[in-house]
Amino acid sequence: MIDVTSQVNALSERVHDLREGASRRLLVAVAGPPGAGKSTLADGLSRRLNLQKVPTVVVPMDGFHLDNAVLEARGLLSRKGAPESFDAAGFVYLARRLRAGGEVVYPVFDRSRDIAVAGAGVVPADAAVVILEGNYLLFDEPPWSGLPQLWDLSARIDVPLADLRGRLIQRWLTQGLSRSAATARAERNDIPNAARVIERALPADLHL
Repeated sequence: MIDVTSQVNALSERVHDLREGASRRLLVAVAGPPGAGKSTLADGLSRRLNLQKVPTVVVPMDGFHLDNAVLEARGLLSRKGAPESFDAAGFVYLARRLRAGGEVVYPVFDRSRDIAVAGAGVVPADAAVVILEGNYLLFDEPPWSGLPQLWDLSARIDVPLADLRGRLIQRWLTQGLSRSAATARAERNDIPNAARVIERALPADLHL
């Protein structure tokens, strides 16, 4: 498990500073390439803020994966996880709804079934902070490039591509693939996606 204590400390301090005098929900974006540790960091920050009596919810971007049937029809199934394999416009709309406040229902990606489940997540109306995490939250390609204006605080996790390669291969090994199959899958899709995120990254408030 990656130790994210120092990163959680830095982000939670910034969130508390932003909440002073704030009259609306805050949106915190945790971005970075696949395998960088976004989910670990977002979950750690959420736990910390909730323990500090700040109602916080994590909303992953992965719920906006297009269905496999749609990807297959578009010739994108082998590139699942690339920017064009998501309902980007839908995610932008979700971010705007979250910023407006109130209860918001959102889709959740079920990794075990490899599908997005509609209406599986709920952000309650009293959520003071929403942490959004995903590869393309600070990504310089439309419509993703319109997202940063919605973030009250943004953080990008910077990990060398060589380190990401090992993590991404290990991710497929833990799902039962052989070493050769895991390596091929990572090199065909995950690693090119990671390189694209790094090359087209927009500025962040914090680099972790």
